Amino acid sequence: MAGDVVTVGEVVLGRIRAQAEVLAGLDAAVRADEPDAVHRMRVACRRLRSAFRTYRGLLAPGATDELVAELRWLAAALGRARDREVLGERLAARARELPEECGPEQVAAELERWGTAEHRRIWPEVPAALDSPRRRALADGLAALLADPPLRGRADRPAGPELARVAAREQRRTAERVRAALDDGDEQDVALHEARKAAKRARYAGETALPAAGRAAARYVERMKAVQEVLGEHQDAVVASAALREQAGSSREPFGYGVLYGRQLAEAERARRALPEVWKRAARPELARFA
Repeated sequence: MAGDVVTVGEVVLGRIRAQAEVLAGLDAAVRADEPDAVHRMRVACRRLRSAFRTYRGLLAPGATDELVAELRWLAAALGRARDREVLGERLAARARELPEECGPEQVAAELERWGTAEHRRIWPEVPAALDSPRRRALADGLAALLADPPLRGRADRPAGPELARVAAREQRRTAERVRAALDDGDEQDVALHEARKAAKRARYAGETALPAAGRAAARYVERMKAVQEVLGEHQDAVVASAALREQAGSSREPFGYGVLYGRQLAEAERARRALPEVWKRAARPELARFA
Protein backbone atom coordinates (compact mmCIF):
# COMPACT_ATOMS: atom_id res chain seq x y z
CA MET A 1 0.00 0.00 0.00
CA ALA A 2 1.35 3.40 -0.98
CA GLY A 3 0.83 5.86 1.86
CA ASP A 4 -2.76 5.76 3.10
CA VAL A 5 -4.25 4.60 -0.21
CA VAL A 6 -6.07 1.28 0.11
CA THR A 7 -5.61 -0.82 -3.01
CA VAL A 8 -8.26 -2.91 -4.71
CA GLY A 9 -6.03 -5.95 -4.23
CA GLU A 10 -6.05 -5.49 -0.47
CA VAL A 11 -9.83 -5.19 -0.36
CA VAL A 12 -10.40 -8.28 -2.50
CA LEU A 13 -7.86 -10.35 -0.56
CA GLY A 14 -9.60 -9.27 2.64
CA ARG A 15 -12.87 -10.60 1.26
CA ILE A 16 -11.28 -13.91 0.22
CA ARG A 17 -9.54 -14.31 3.58
CA ALA A 18 -12.73 -13.63 5.55
CA GLN A 19 -14.79 -16.14 3.57
CA ALA A 20 -12.04 -18.77 3.70
CA GLU A 21 -12.09 -18.43 7.50
CA VAL A 22 -15.88 -18.86 7.54
CA LEU A 23 -15.56 -21.96 5.39
CA ALA A 24 -12.87 -23.50 7.61
CA GLY A 25 -14.70 -22.68 10.82
CA LEU A 26 -17.98 -24.42 9.94
CA ASP A 27 -16.83 -28.03 9.56
CA ALA A 28 -17.87 -29.16 13.05
CA ALA A 29 -21.25 -27.41 12.86
CA VAL A 30 -22.00 -28.93 9.46
CA ARG A 31 -21.05 -32.43 10.61
CA ALA A 32 -23.44 -32.00 13.55
CA ASP A 33 -26.16 -30.78 11.14
CA GLU A 34 -26.63 -27.68 13.28
CA PRO A 35 -29.34 -25.28 12.14
CA ASP A 36 -28.22 -23.09 9.22
CA ALA A 37 -24.66 -24.48 9.23
CA VAL A 38 -24.90 -26.09 5.79
CA HIS A 39 -26.47 -22.94 4.39
CA ARG A 40 -23.69 -20.74 5.79
CA MET A 41 -20.97 -23.00 4.40
CA ARG A 42 -22.61 -23.00 0.97
CA VAL A 43 -22.84 -19.21 1.04
CA ALA A 44 -19.14 -18.99 1.89
CA CYS A 45 -18.40 -21.24 -1.11
CA ARG A 46 -20.51 -19.01 -3.35
CA ARG A 47 -18.92 -15.81 -2.09
CA LEU A 48 -15.45 -17.18 -2.68
CA ARG A 49 -16.33 -18.39 -6.18
CA SER A 50 -17.89 -15.03 -6.95
CA ALA A 51 -14.82 -13.14 -5.72
CA PHE A 52 -12.51 -15.26 -7.86
CA ARG A 53 -14.67 -14.85 -10.96
CA THR A 54 -15.61 -11.19 -10.50
CA TYR A 55 -12.06 -10.02 -9.75
CA ARG A 56 -10.17 -12.50 -11.94
CA GLY A 57 -8.56 -9.56 -13.75
CA LEU A 58 -6.55 -8.84 -10.59
CA LEU A 59 -5.13 -12.35 -10.43
CA ALA A 60 -2.72 -14.29 -12.61
CA PRO A 61 -4.52 -16.06 -15.47
CA GLY A 62 -5.75 -19.50 -14.43
CA ALA A 63 -4.59 -19.07 -10.83
CA THR A 64 -8.02 -19.75 -9.34
CA ASP A 65 -9.65 -22.01 -11.95
CA GLU A 66 -9.22 -25.17 -9.88
CA LEU A 67 -10.40 -23.45 -6.69
CA VAL A 68 -13.55 -22.22 -8.45
CA ALA A 69 -14.32 -25.74 -9.70
CA GLU A 70 -13.76 -27.29 -6.26
CA LEU A 71 -15.87 -24.66 -4.51
CA ARG A 72 -18.69 -25.44 -6.96
CA TRP A 73 -18.31 -29.15 -6.18
CA LEU A 74 -18.38 -28.62 -2.41
CA ALA A 75 -21.44 -26.33 -2.53
CA ALA A 76 -23.31 -28.92 -4.62
CA ALA A 77 -22.33 -31.78 -2.30
CA LEU A 78 -23.53 -29.80 0.70
CA GLY A 79 -26.75 -28.68 -0.88
CA ARG A 80 -28.55 -31.76 -2.10
CA ALA A 81 -29.69 -33.08 1.28
CA ARG A 82 -30.58 -29.73 2.80
CA ASP A 83 -32.42 -28.51 -0.29
CA ARG A 84 -34.81 -31.46 -0.16
CA GLU A 85 -35.46 -31.02 3.55
CA VAL A 86 -36.13 -27.29 3.17
CA LEU A 87 -38.40 -27.93 0.20
CA GLY A 88 -40.41 -30.45 2.21
CA GLU A 89 -40.77 -27.94 5.06
CA ARG A 90 -41.84 -25.17 2.66
CA LEU A 91 -44.47 -27.30 0.96
CA ALA A 92 -45.78 -28.71 4.24
CA ALA A 93 -46.28 -25.17 5.56
CA ARG A 94 -48.12 -24.20 2.35
CA ALA A 95 -50.21 -27.38 2.53
CA ARG A 96 -51.52 -26.47 5.98
CA GLU A 97 -52.99 -23.30 4.43
CA LEU A 98 -55.18 -25.34 2.08
CA PRO A 99 -58.97 -25.52 2.60
CA GLU A 100 -60.30 -28.49 4.53
CA GLU A 101 -61.62 -30.31 1.45
CA CYS A 102 -58.02 -30.58 0.19
CA GLY A 103 -56.90 -32.70 3.15
CA PRO A 104 -54.30 -30.19 4.36
CA GLU A 105 -52.93 -32.26 7.26
CA GLN A 106 -52.62 -35.40 5.15
CA VAL A 107 -50.79 -33.54 2.39
CA ALA A 108 -48.53 -31.74 4.89
CA ALA A 109 -47.64 -34.99 6.67
CA GLU A 110 -46.79 -36.70 3.37
CA LEU A 111 -44.58 -33.82 2.28
CA GLU A 112 -42.79 -33.69 5.63
CA ARG A 113 -42.10 -37.43 5.48
CA TRP A 114 -40.81 -37.08 1.93
CA GLY A 115 -38.49 -34.19 2.82
CA THR A 116 -37.13 -35.97 5.90
CA ALA A 117 -36.61 -39.23 4.01
CA GLU A 118 -34.79 -37.43 1.19
CA HIS A 119 -32.57 -35.62 3.69
CA ARG A 120 -31.64 -38.89 5.42
CA ARG A 121 -31.01 -40.62 2.11
CA ILE A 122 -28.67 -37.96 0.78
CA TRP A 123 -27.07 -36.72 4.04
CA PRO A 124 -24.14 -39.24 3.99
CA GLU A 125 -22.80 -37.31 0.99
CA VAL A 126 -22.06 -34.35 3.27
CA PRO A 127 -19.60 -35.91 5.78
CA ALA A 128 -18.12 -37.90 2.89
CA ALA A 129 -17.38 -34.64 1.07
CA LEU A 130 -15.89 -33.04 4.19
CA ASP A 131 -13.65 -36.08 4.76
CA SER A 132 -12.55 -36.33 1.15
CA PRO A 133 -9.10 -35.53 -0.27
CA ARG A 134 -10.80 -32.91 -2.46
CA ARG A 135 -11.97 -30.97 0.60
CA ARG A 136 -8.50 -31.07 2.14
CA ALA A 137 -6.94 -30.00 -1.15
CA LEU A 138 -9.39 -27.10 -1.37
CA ALA A 139 -8.43 -25.90 2.10
CA ASP A 140 -4.73 -26.20 1.23
CA GLY A 141 -5.26 -24.35 -2.05
CA LEU A 142 -7.01 -21.43 -0.36
CA ALA A 143 -4.27 -21.23 2.28
CA ALA A 144 -1.56 -21.25 -0.39
CA LEU A 145 -3.25 -18.50 -2.39
CA LEU A 146 -3.57 -16.27 0.68
CA ALA A 147 0.03 -16.95 1.73
CA ASP A 148 1.37 -15.92 -1.68
CA PRO A 149 -1.38 -14.04 -3.58
CA PRO A 150 -0.92 -14.21 -7.37
CA LEU A 151 -1.81 -10.54 -7.84
CA ARG A 152 -1.24 -8.67 -11.08
CA GLY A 153 -0.06 -5.07 -11.29
CA ARG A 154 -3.57 -3.64 -11.58
CA ALA A 155 -4.29 -4.90 -8.05
CA ASP A 156 -2.22 -1.90 -6.81
CA ARG A 157 -4.79 0.58 -8.11
CA PRO A 158 -6.80 2.62 -5.56
CA ALA A 159 -9.76 0.57 -4.33
CA GLY A 160 -12.64 3.07 -4.68
CA PRO A 161 -12.70 3.64 -8.46
CA GLU A 162 -11.91 0.00 -9.27
CA LEU A 163 -14.62 -1.37 -7.00
CA ALA A 164 -17.14 1.08 -8.46
CA ARG A 165 -16.15 0.06 -11.98
CA VAL A 166 -16.70 -3.61 -11.18
CA ALA A 167 -20.03 -2.89 -9.48
CA ALA A 168 -21.21 -0.98 -12.56
CA ARG A 169 -20.14 -3.86 -14.79
CA GLU A 170 -22.05 -6.37 -12.67
CA GLN A 171 -25.08 -4.08 -12.66
CA ARG A 172 -25.01 -3.99 -16.48
CA ARG A 173 -24.60 -7.75 -16.61
CA THR A 174 -27.63 -8.18 -14.37
CA ALA A 175 -29.59 -5.75 -16.54
CA GLU A 176 -28.92 -7.92 -19.61
CA ARG A 177 -30.17 -11.01 -17.79
CA VAL A 178 -33.27 -9.25 -16.46
CA ARG A 179 -34.16 -7.91 -19.91
CA ALA A 180 -33.79 -11.39 -21.38
CA ALA A 181 -35.97 -12.86 -18.62
CA LEU A 182 -38.72 -10.29 -19.12
CA ASP A 183 -38.97 -11.11 -22.84
CA ASP A 184 -41.39 -13.90 -21.84
CA GLY A 185 -39.90 -16.54 -24.13
CA ASP A 186 -40.28 -20.32 -23.97
CA GLU A 187 -37.36 -20.63 -21.54
CA GLN A 188 -38.42 -17.83 -19.20
CA ASP A 189 -37.98 -19.86 -16.02
CA VAL A 190 -34.38 -20.60 -16.99
CA ALA A 191 -33.78 -16.96 -17.92
CA LEU A 192 -35.16 -15.77 -14.59
CA HIS A 193 -32.86 -18.18 -12.77
CA GLU A 194 -29.89 -16.80 -14.73
CA ALA A 195 -30.95 -13.27 -13.78
CA ARG A 196 -31.05 -14.34 -10.15
CA LYS A 197 -27.48 -15.64 -10.33
CA ALA A 198 -26.34 -12.37 -11.93
CA ALA A 199 -28.05 -10.32 -9.21
CA LYS A 200 -26.39 -12.46 -6.54
CA ARG A 201 -22.98 -11.92 -8.11
CA ALA A 202 -23.63 -8.16 -8.24
CA ARG A 203 -24.68 -8.21 -4.59
CA TYR A 204 -21.48 -10.01 -3.64
CA ALA A 205 -19.46 -7.41 -5.55
CA GLY A 206 -21.16 -4.75 -3.45
CA GLU A 207 -20.38 -6.67 -0.26
CA THR A 208 -16.72 -6.82 -1.25
CA ALA A 209 -16.72 -3.04 -1.66
CA LEU A 210 -18.25 -2.34 1.77
CA PRO A 211 -14.94 -1.79 3.65
CA ALA A 212 -13.86 0.84 1.11
CA ALA A 213 -17.15 2.37 -0.07
CA GLY A 214 -19.30 2.21 3.07
CA ARG A 215 -22.87 3.47 2.79
CA ALA A 216 -22.79 3.80 -1.00
CA ALA A 217 -21.90 0.12 -1.34
CA ALA A 218 -24.49 -0.81 1.30
CA ARG A 219 -27.25 0.81 -0.81
CA TYR A 220 -26.05 -1.12 -3.84
CA VAL A 221 -26.09 -4.37 -1.85
CA GLU A 222 -29.60 -3.66 -0.56
CA ARG A 223 -31.03 -3.07 -4.05
CA MET A 224 -29.33 -6.10 -5.59
CA LYS A 225 -30.42 -8.28 -2.68
CA ALA A 226 -34.03 -7.24 -3.30
CA VAL A 227 -33.72 -8.33 -6.94
CA GLN A 228 -32.11 -11.60 -5.89
CA GLU A 229 -34.87 -12.26 -3.37
CA VAL A 230 -37.80 -11.71 -5.72
CA LEU A 231 -36.11 -13.95 -8.27
CA GLY A 232 -35.44 -16.46 -5.51
CA GLU A 233 -39.14 -16.53 -4.70
CA HIS A 234 -39.81 -17.35 -8.33
CA GLN A 235 -37.21 -20.12 -8.42
CA ASP A 236 -38.45 -21.64 -5.16
CA ALA A 237 -41.98 -21.81 -6.57
CA VAL A 238 -40.76 -23.37 -9.82
CA VAL A 239 -38.80 -26.05 -7.96
CA ALA A 240 -41.73 -26.66 -5.59
CA SER A 241 -44.22 -27.10 -8.41
CA ALA A 242 -41.94 -29.65 -10.10
CA ALA A 243 -41.65 -31.63 -6.84
CA LEU A 244 -45.42 -31.61 -6.42
CA ARG A 245 -45.89 -33.06 -9.90
CA GLU A 246 -43.52 -35.89 -8.99
CA GLN A 247 -45.16 -36.68 -5.66
CA ALA A 248 -48.84 -36.26 -6.51
CA GLY A 249 -49.23 -39.71 -8.07
CA SER A 250 -48.42 -41.53 -4.82
CA SER A 251 -50.57 -39.33 -2.57
CA ARG A 252 -53.83 -40.22 -0.86
CA GLU A 253 -54.92 -36.61 -1.48
CA PRO A 254 -54.08 -35.87 -5.14
CA PHE A 255 -56.67 -33.10 -5.24
CA GLY A 256 -54.81 -31.27 -2.47
CA TYR A 257 -51.58 -31.60 -4.43
CA GLY A 258 -53.29 -30.13 -7.47
CA VAL A 259 -54.51 -27.11 -5.54
CA LEU A 260 -51.10 -26.66 -3.94
CA TYR A 261 -49.47 -26.93 -7.37
CA GLY A 262 -51.73 -24.16 -8.68
CA ARG A 263 -50.78 -21.96 -5.75
CA GLN A 264 -47.10 -22.46 -6.47
CA LEU A 265 -47.64 -21.40 -10.07
CA ALA A 266 -49.44 -18.31 -8.77
CA GLU A 267 -46.50 -17.52 -6.45
CA ALA A 268 -44.13 -17.76 -9.40
CA GLU A 269 -46.32 -15.42 -11.43
CA ARG A 270 -46.49 -12.86 -8.60
CA ALA A 271 -42.70 -12.83 -8.43
CA ARG A 272 -42.44 -12.34 -12.19
CA ARG A 273 -44.86 -9.42 -12.02
CA ALA A 274 -42.96 -7.85 -9.11
CA LEU A 275 -39.59 -8.01 -10.86
CA PRO A 276 -39.81 -4.91 -13.13
CA GLU A 277 -40.48 -2.54 -10.24
CA VAL A 278 -37.84 -4.12 -8.00
CA TRP A 279 -35.31 -4.00 -10.82
CA LYS A 280 -36.14 -0.37 -11.62
CA ARG A 281 -34.80 0.63 -8.19
CA ALA A 282 -31.63 -1.42 -8.72
CA ALA A 283 -30.96 -0.27 -12.30
CA ARG A 284 -30.10 3.38 -11.61
CA PRO A 285 -26.55 4.05 -12.85
CA GLU A 286 -25.74 6.30 -9.91
CA LEU A 287 -26.17 3.33 -7.57
CA ALA A 288 -22.74 2.00 -8.61
CA ARG A 289 -20.93 5.33 -8.28
CA PHE A 290 -19.16 4.70 -5.01
CA ALA A 291 -16.47 7.38 -5.36
